[in-house]
Amino acid sequence: MIFKNIARKILPVTLLGLLCTSSKGQDNQVVTITINPSKTYQRIDNFGASDAWSCQFIGNWPEEKKNKIADLLFSRDTLANGSPRGIALSLWRFNIGAGSAEQAGQSGIKDEWRRAESFLNPDGTYNWQKQAGQVWFLKAAQKRGVNQFLGFVNSPPVNFTQNGKAYANGGKVNLAVNQYDAFANYLAAVVKGVDKVSGIKFNYISPVNEPQWDWSDGGQEGCPYTNTEIAGLVRAIGKSFAQNNVRSKILVSEAGSINYLFTAGDKPGKGNQINDFFKPGSPNYIGGLKNINKAIAAHSYFTTSPVASAIKSRQALAQNVSDIPGLAFWQSEYCILGDNAGEIDGNKRDLGIDAALYLAKVIYTDLTVANASAWQWWTAISPYDYKDGLIYIDKNKTDGDYYASKMLWAMGNYSRFVKPGSVRVDAQAAKDQLLVSAFKNGNNLTVVIINNSAENIPVSLHVDGRKITHAKAFSTSSSADLKASNITDIEQTVVQGKSVTSITATIQ
Repeated sequence: MIFKNIARKILPVTLLGLLCTSSKGQDNQVVTITINPSKTYQRIDNFGASDAWSCQFIGNWPEEKKNKIADLLFSRDTLANGSPRGIALSLWRFNIGAGSAEQAGQSGIKDEWRRAESFLNPDGTYNWQKQAGQVWFLKAAQKRGVNQFLGFVNSPPVNFTQNGKAYANGGKVNLAVNQYDAFANYLAAVVKGVDKVSGIKFNYISPVNEPQWDWSDGGQEGCPYTNTEIAGLVRAIGKSFAQNNVRSKILVSEAGSINYLFTAGDKPGKGNQINDFFKPGSPNYIGGLKNINKAIAAHSYFTTSPVASAIKSRQALAQNVSDIPGLAFWQSEYCILGDNAGEIDGNKRDLGIDAALYLAKVIYTDLTVANASAWQWWTAISPYDYKDGLIYIDKNKTDGDYYASKMLWAMGNYSRFVKPGSVRVDAQAAKDQLLVSAFKNGNNLTVVIINNSAENIPVSLHVDGRKITHAKAFSTSSSADLKASNITDIEQTVVQGKSVTSITATIQ
């Protein structure tokens, strides 16, 4: 992600229920929510988050603490009261470092928490014991049921960069053309090396991150590229993967903003990436490569407010993606940055429900308007005073305390219950205060309801004349973290004010 732009109860249905309860006696009119399972949209691939940059240190914290953090992110277990132990992310993003950590103060990156190790030694040999803290989290994720892993690159290894640093000079690509093959072979080696030490194969490799930005301030590892340079690099990687029998799919291009996917914007040669990469006949066409992931990736930064413009840009994005047969859109990185048209300030960490509701609204809009097939958060664990972490920690390399945010649990309203392979289906609510999305997976149905208002709203759920059974609700609010409860009457329930609620059920 880019930092230089930062001003950078439900209890069972009883009178005691706080979230879903009998609506009899309520003053508010019941809001009907209508689900049409026959009207389908995108297939969901995953919900994920990144290990950058804290896991290099937190992976070396005391066993009990780092395991509890891993449980919050990955666990599929339930507590004694039926509530989830964790949010069950389905994809984990691993930062493949460029070697700025080994350069220490000479790296030009002042904050050591934003440096990263490299598996590649200066003499060209490999040390697979590097990035040990991050590898610990890879294993912890797999142990708890995660089976999708993505390795992403902010900068090529310093061995291959033109200035010997992990950030660029003057906004120009920091990788010489004669190093494309070396970089590609390095990525093939990393896939095999990580598999050797962890038993985990990367399903995806993302070689380019936010190529539109200059990456010249030394705030973190980073490298700019034009579309032509990206296409050349991806072809080199594809060739190397084929020669080395690496089956990881290549993800492009993790654009710094969704608008660069369908407009030139203010970066000539770095925009219109949907057509540039995936429209046959384009000079930069790479969509036909055997090992390309048939998805275009971008980050939702600086496009989420105000609501009208957020919707307009996502409608344009969805239309452009749909014009390419078989292409999907992945929202591959987001946290709350900037002032967001005055709606919420990205500065200052917020463990409470207001930031969580904003995050839930962004996920909702990306899923229901942009038709995102994947939605991935920026940094899972943050030591900073921004709204950039699902879990916050003391900035201590060896030990410290951790703090789960409501943003963690709000994301869990999606990641825990909307499994890979689910399909989004049509959902309509008869009141604008409720943002409703629905997903089916076989006969299993998940409905996520965001209530941004302060009032409790009674709802009645209808699924196109089909019978609904085994309904449960899981609520995130100022007083609940995915708190579970049974629903005895799906047509007489109340959604608490300022909450995110997931209803799971079987439909017949």
